[in-house]
Amino acid sequence: MSQVTETEQPLGEQTHPGQFSGYVVAIGASAGGLDALERFFQSLPTDLGAAYVVIQHLSPDHKSMMANLLSRHTEMPVVTVEHDMRIVPNRVHLIPPASMMSVAGDALRLTPKNPRGLTLPIDLFFVSLAKEFGKHAIGVILSGTGSDGTRGAVAINDAGGLLLVQEPESAKFDGMPRSAIATGLVDAILPPDELGPRIVEHIHQVPRHRTPPDGRTSGMDRDDAFEEAMHLLQHQGGINFREYKPATVMRRIERRMQVRHTPDLANYVRLIDNDRSELAVLRRELLIPVTSFFRDPEAFEILSQTVVKTIVSERSESQPIRVWVAGVSTGEEAYSLAILFAEAFDQAKRWPNFKLFATDVEQQNVEVGGAGVFSEAITAELSPERLERFFYKRGNHFVIKNEIRQSIVFARHNLLEDPPFTRMDLVSCRNLLIYFRTQAQERALRRIQYALAPGGFLFLGPSETLADLQSDFTAVSSKHKIYRILRHVSLPLDLSGTPLAPQSTAGASRRLGRRNHQLASDAAVIDAGQSILLRSYAPASLLLSSRFELLHVFGEVGDYLRIGEGNATLEVSKLLAAPLSAVAQALLHKGVRGGPPLRSDVLTLERPNGDSTRLRLVVRPLTVIQGETHLMLSFEPEPEQPLSGTRGDDPLGIETINLDRETAQRVETLERELNATRESLQATIEELETANEELQATNEEMMASNEELQSSNEELQSVNEELYTVNAENQEKIEILNRLNADLDSMAKAAAIATVFVDSDLRLTRFTPEATSLFKIRNSDLGRPIDDFANLLQYPNFIEELHHTVDSGEMLQREIQAANGRVYLVRVLPYAVRPGDPRGAVATFIDITTLYDIERMQAVLDSLPEHVAVLDSNGVISLVNRAWREFAIANGDPELRSTGVGTNYLTVCNLGPGCDSPGATTALDGIRSILDGRQETFSMEYPCHSATEKRWFAMHVAPIRHPGGGAIVSHINISQWSDAGNDT
Repeated sequence: MSQVTETEQPLGEQTHPGQFSGYVVAIGASAGGLDALERFFQSLPTDLGAAYVVIQHLSPDHKSMMANLLSRHTEMPVVTVEHDMRIVPNRVHLIPPASMMSVAGDALRLTPKNPRGLTLPIDLFFVSLAKEFGKHAIGVILSGTGSDGTRGAVAINDAGGLLLVQEPESAKFDGMPRSAIATGLVDAILPPDELGPRIVEHIHQVPRHRTPPDGRTSGMDRDDAFEEAMHLLQHQGGINFREYKPATVMRRIERRMQVRHTPDLANYVRLIDNDRSELAVLRRELLIPVTSFFRDPEAFEILSQTVVKTIVSERSESQPIRVWVAGVSTGEEAYSLAILFAEAFDQAKRWPNFKLFATDVEQQNVEVGGAGVFSEAITAELSPERLERFFYKRGNHFVIKNEIRQSIVFARHNLLEDPPFTRMDLVSCRNLLIYFRTQAQERALRRIQYALAPGGFLFLGPSETLADLQSDFTAVSSKHKIYRILRHVSLPLDLSGTPLAPQSTAGASRRLGRRNHQLASDAAVIDAGQSILLRSYAPASLLLSSRFELLHVFGEVGDYLRIGEGNATLEVSKLLAAPLSAVAQALLHKGVRGGPPLRSDVLTLERPNGDSTRLRLVVRPLTVIQGETHLMLSFEPEPEQPLSGTRGDDPLGIETINLDRETAQRVETLERELNATRESLQATIEELETANEELQATNEEMMASNEELQSSNEELQSVNEELYTVNAENQEKIEILNRLNADLDSMAKAAAIATVFVDSDLRLTRFTPEATSLFKIRNSDLGRPIDDFANLLQYPNFIEELHHTVDSGEMLQREIQAANGRVYLVRVLPYAVRPGDPRGAVATFIDITTLYDIERMQAVLDSLPEHVAVLDSNGVISLVNRAWREFAIANGDPELRSTGVGTNYLTVCNLGPGCDSPGATTALDGIRSILDGRQETFSMEYPCHSATEKRWFAMHVAPIRHPGGGAIVSHINISQWSDAGNDT
């Protein structure tokens, strides 16, 4: 029976006041997962109330852009997790690079990632999520290589959560999806854009149990529906789940009801009655293969020190060591015990014959365990030394080495119904008994007790006890549930649980109803009398299956059976004493075909004490209604004849034995036995020939598979080389993009121009820091529409013109005013990432307020009647007004070559016309004293006569109060005032 980790208190049902109690959707993705994540979040509503956690395999050497990338595809906030960050609904939480993440309560915990060893972040988070949130955990596995997430998916399913997987055909890398699907526990396999609606369905359509007042639902009450479900499960798989605790079974059924959106148990029973695939899924979920290597390492360490070493030290190399693991699931526990014994053998330098029997009720688990192939998740359970010593790597999997695998026998076995093994030195039955009812637990423990050899050990799970068998065992470690047997039990065992055995008294009572106490007592006396008669007069017999395997023992058969060394088996031909085996085989081969009972000749069997017994073997076919044929093999003793006497002496009239006649009869008997042996040998030869043909066919198939695997390996090698090339190219492109991105950021900072980028839907994709002075935006606003943000622009047609540029591809430019009093030149240009893609737009806002100020100052200067020129610190003219230009044009310098902008005014004063006059020298010295800071002001009057008139001018020079220095020079015509003065 499968080992499971579920307890009576389901995982995730604990309540923590004040903590997040909604659904948590954990999304695991690796290679090729970005596209799947984008499609997944595009299909999700933003107000579902669930929290989302994305776990990826991120490189620790590169900055993750996942937050920005996902923000473009969902309106929910996308944040990178920090240690102890609380889970918030309607928010996407991203695992940061170089970190492992788990959940405790509603807090996300981060731990550093091991830079060397293999890490499985998806498994780690899924397991912790299942533990904390139980049925409110939803696991989603998207594209990726390897098998990360598989064990975590099993944990989520075990806790009652929903498990979804991306359809492998739609994944760029299908390793992770296919590995999860192989568990058989996936609830839905869908493309990424259909996973979101499936989650919405699951959250909003939780089944509601509506039971009418009379307690019946659609003509079938809950008890009848439950009994019908148990009947269907037993009919399909042969497992009687009535032996399991009803609460455990019902909890798994309710989970399937929620997944299939079935409103009540009666409707679900109708579903599994019509849908055999759903019945198979339910049966699989009731036998969840949750196990691991060295589960509870401390218990295995104590087992190694106290039990394994004891068994090895007490056995010589000629004495075999036998171990039985019941409910082995997928084999991890069996291999763990085998590894402990192998290490003990190495330490003791002795290697006795070791055989471990690993059994489970689920055939699929037996096949998986027998394959000995495990995912890379076991690296978290096994030390590197054990991995190297007992496994070898094959692709993304680890395979157990032959030295361990050859010592283990995997077989299907039902602990409650099939006969137990015998002479076991150690029996491990962990986390299995807790799912049985009390009576089933007791029956299972009795069978295990029978299987143990004197002084054998028993290893139970942490929640299991010996109940009423405490007095038969002594505790080796009470804490870790390790016991040693004190008292052995012998046949007959209670095998009432076998399919052919009569129903129990309790079951009969439920079917027949209330009976009179006296009648029950009489029935018990009658049954006891029948048992005495059978033991006294019925021959000892064996009940066999159609495959000649022992099912039940009637009477004392110890004289006829011999159990030899080697693998334990129930095949009767290997259990019978040698003189009986060949005759029994011949009779059984004929009897299995049907017909009347068959009887052998008289056989003589030597007993271990030296006596001999004469008997006949009788085979009677037994056919159960609508079942397979069984056989009853009986041992009928022959009455012994007296050794002497005559007919007259014997009251029965038996003559004295004639030795010649006896010899002839003996020869005839031997000839008949020889014929029977020949027939048995012929039947065996035919079986061997059939088996040989099957082996040859299997060998051919394996050879073909090997060729296919070789071809696949070559293809994978080629793909691997291509992936390396693509990876190198991608790394180079990433470096180029990083450089371009850095150049763009540096250019934007150097230009100091407010710029915003929008996509075809006018959603903000990028902006420069200067844009925040005009728009109320932050880094977290990327992906939101540009018209969501308030701005300072006095530009009501801004959004309309953005649309026009995106649609037409035309550039627009205009000057606008802003509320901050500045003037901006706005340019809106179209852009597209790739030709043919929808266009976006980039808008720049250039501050031209200074240009307006210069124009205003020029207008002020032009309105003055004085001739004004502005000099820089070196005396070069940088600005002149209209009166200056008009005077130059009127006085022989129409193109302002001598006195225009760019000429040095000091040179004009020094070398120009009249430069040798005292006035020119005075003006030159005065201007220099102002530029050098030696004077605050300078003024002078000078004559400037023309051919037609006499003119007098006043010159005034003042410094410019500015860090750049310079001076302003003005000339004004004072001829009228000068003439007036002269007249006076």
